[in-house]
Amino acid sequence: MSPPQKNAISPKSILPGIVAAIIWLVSAFSPAYASQSALEPGGPLAAAIANLFWGMVVIGGIILFIVLAMLAVALLRARNKTESKPLTFTQSRNLVFISGVVIPALILTVFVISSAAVNREIVAPMPKNALTIKVTGHQWWWEVDYLDTEGNHIAKTANEIRIPVGKPVRIALEASDVIHSFWIPQLNGKTDMVPGKSNLTWVKADRPGSYRGQCTEFCGKQHAKMAFIVDAVPEEDFEAWLQRQAQPAREPVTETENKGRQVFLRSSCAMCHAIRGTSALASVAPDLTHIGSRKTLAAGSLENMPGTLSSWILSPQSFKPGSHMPATVLVGEDLGNLVEYLLSLE
Repeated sequence: MSPPQKNAISPKSILPGIVAAIIWLVSAFSPAYASQSALEPGGPLAAAIANLFWGMVVIGGIILFIVLAMLAVALLRARNKTESKPLTFTQSRNLVFISGVVIPALILTVFVISSAAVNREIVAPMPKNALTIKVTGHQWWWEVDYLDTEGNHIAKTANEIRIPVGKPVRIALEASDVIHSFWIPQLNGKTDMVPGKSNLTWVKADRPGSYRGQCTEFCGKQHAKMAFIVDAVPEEDFEAWLQRQAQPAREPVTETENKGRQVFLRSSCAMCHAIRGTSALASVAPDLTHIGSRKTLAAGSLENMPGTLSSWILSPQSFKPGSHMPATVLVGEDLGNLVEYLLSLE
């Protein structure tokens, strides 16, 4: 009986994995992923973090190159059987001390000082007149409140944040249930949101655009689908938008919209959601006063369109299993009327 053969790893067996890794690397740095890339900063805080990262990469790469070069020289000498004069004890000791203690200590000191400088910039005090946005993390969505300089409520929205370009914005963070973590990779680093405590962070966008944010602390079954969008717009556009958001919901202008509002008020929707200007004042789920102006549904999971909104109302568990939104049983014209009414709320 012949001895069992060892399972050798052939180049063909690892080729698919190599190809997949290359595709992932190429896609990760492609423009399609730029909206959530910390390496393409859109503000001064993210730029400081990115510069620190690239500095560490460059220094680490130089160290790696030197080590590999020394290893290559040693291997070539061994292969060519080149005889060299052995180092004395004192020379060996000095080499180990300099390369193993002095140089690493200097490099780590530079990294520590650089990290402390970046952290100091991130936690710098905010101007007293800075816009304040209170963000509360829920399983699995974001409640967003705009406050004036005295802490009074101005407007409420959900899963989408709008800020003025070039202006620092204070963000007060809270969690209603479990630990969440607030992160806008292109604007700032991560800040935890702990139930019963308040945390502060701030952002500033240097240019207009949409920046994707994400919860980065595992918070349950639908943690991966707890995203949000930050839209940075010119200051005059922001002020006009904020004034519209502060207003109650518009009155229905068509018979279909009027019927849709009645469907909303008599269905289970009104038990969880609020539409300011109506009798629906619940605060369990996202405020829908201006839902028609939002880009996405279900915390960035779906595009806000009639078809997706209808599907989300009828079967939310099909898109976010385990979410706290129950299915709403609507048939015939009721569903169409409700969707038309909700999308009219801009």
